[in-house]
Amino acid sequence: MSTLSVSQTRSRVQQVRDQLEDDIVNGRMRPGEQLQIEELMARFGVSRTPVREALQQLEASGLVAVQPKRGTFVAQIGIAELIEMFEVMAELEALCARLAARRATAGVLHEIEAALAECATQCETQDINAYYYANEHFHQRIYQACGNAFLVQQTLALKNRLKPYRRLQLQLRNRMGQSLQEHREIVAALQRGDGEAAAQTARQHVLVQGQRFNDLLSLASTALKTPAPLAWSAAATAPDT
Repeated sequence: MSTLSVSQTRSRVQQVRDQLEDDIVNGRMRPGEQLQIEELMARFGVSRTPVREALQQLEASGLVAVQPKRGTFVAQIGIAELIEMFEVMAELEALCARLAARRATAGVLHEIEAALAECATQCETQDINAYYYANEHFHQRIYQACGNAFLVQQTLALKNRLKPYRRLQLQLRNRMGQSLQEHREIVAALQRGDGEAAAQTARQHVLVQGQRFNDLLSLASTALKTPAPLAWSAAATAPDT
């Protein structure tokens, strides 16, 4: 029997994680549903290790919860908590962009521009998953350009928790094209070295407010086949920008 390489194992972990993530976010796996490792092994045709690693990643993102002596279950995230998390994420992204505008070298800017070009390529395909991963690479290049390792660590930790909801946004009509245009505005500010403009555009890119947030909740509710939650008032809860 051949031994799987590290890259093959990672690829299988990603496949399992992405499918489970889609199932949870789109309601095919309901909040409170238990995840049985043996059943997942049979479903995906993989060993125990990729399943365990995928579940650990989903636990880190807050999508599943491990209950001692009971097992692993699909978690529930309240609307209020989700709003708060997006607000904090928007400010972290803004800070990363502001510092990147001041600190990015010509070489790093070139990497960010290349990441933007890949986003444009994937946007043309209208493949949501392909665009999401190009989008993820784009944001990570900006994080690294900020030159603050602690900020990068904190930003990535929250980003991982919000990943499924950021992916779900891309299913909203015209959102992929809007996202790409927002990326272009961020890059233009970085190229000018305009820290405040970079922060503002990065903040608005991530901040899910008003009708856009209500559309996101409606999409999630439709997928879950549950009544739509109360609409969110942006005026009441959006941070100052």
